[in-house]
Amino acid sequence: MMEITCVVDDAVCDHSSFWGEHGLAFLIEAKKGRVLFDTGQSGTVLLHNLELLGVEPKTINALAISHAHYDHTGGLSALLDCGSAGDLRPTGIPLYAHPDLFRERFSRREGALESVGLSLTREELAQRLTLQLSAEPTEILSGVWTTGEITDRSEPEGRSAYHFVRGVEGWKPDPYRDDMALVLETDEGLVVLCGCCHAGLLNTLAHVRRTFGPHITAVAGGTHLLHADEAHLRRVIEVLRELGMPRLYLNHCTGLRAYVTLAQAFGERVAPCPAGTRLSF
Repeated sequence: MMEITCVVDDAVCDHSSFWGEHGLAFLIEAKKGRVLFDTGQSGTVLLHNLELLGVEPKTINALAISHAHYDHTGGLSALLDCGSAGDLRPTGIPLYAHPDLFRERFSRREGALESVGLSLTREELAQRLTLQLSAEPTEILSGVWTTGEITDRSEPEGRSAYHFVRGVEGWKPDPYRDDMALVLETDEGLVVLCGCCHAGLLNTLAHVRRTFGPHITAVAGGTHLLHADEAHLRRVIEVLRELGMPRLYLNHCTGLRAYVTLAQAFGERVAPCPAGTRLSF
C-alpha cells in the first residue's frame, strides 16, 4: 500500500480546515518512510496543513523538489527553520532534485522581471540537507523514484511566455531543464506524480514509459495545461486513450478548461485533487 496526500494546492477540500494557496506539495507514505514532494509557496500553509494531517516534520525521511519555482519551493525555508526547534532532523535529510535547481529564474510581470526561483542558496541548503542532485532517475525510497531529466520533448511543453533565465547573450526563455516528476511503483501499476509538467505532460509520460515500464495506472498533480489549445488537448486525450485511460487526479496548473475537457472525455476517471485529498494504491 502506498498513500499520497495533497498537502498544498490552489484549492482545498470542501468544508475542511485546510488552507490553500497558489502552490503544490504532496506527501508520499510508502513502506520505507515518508517523502515530501515540493513545499508549496509558504511555510505558513505547509506547516498548518501538515499539522492538520497529524504529520510532524521530524517524521519526513526525504524531500524531493519538482523544479525551482517559488510556488513549489517557498515552504522549504520554514520547514528547515522547524529543524532549529528540533521538529525536523537538522542534518542529513536528503533532498532530491535536478542539478539545475539553483539557476536563477525570472518572470516578466507588468514589464519588469521578478525573481521566481529558489530563495535559498546551494550553500544554505547544503548546511542542513544532503543534496542528491541528479539528472538521472534516482530511487528515493523503495518504489519511489524521480523521473530524472525529461530530455525528449517532441510534444508540447508546459511553457509560459513570461518565464526567463539569464543567457550568455541576455535573457532567454526558461528551458525548464530542472522539471521532474516522481514515479511510484505500486501494486496497481505506475503512478506519475507531477509538480508542474513544464517539460510537458505527454513528454513526461513518454519518458516514464521508456524508463520505468508501460503500465501507468494514474497521474496526479499539476499538468500545466492551463494554456493548452484545442489541438493540444485533443492530442492529450488521444495519447491517454492509447495508454489505457489512466486515472487522473488533477490540480494546481492544470486549468479549468483542460480539466473539463478531460472530464468530458474520460468521465469518472478524472477527479480534482485539492489540498486534503488522500489517494491509496
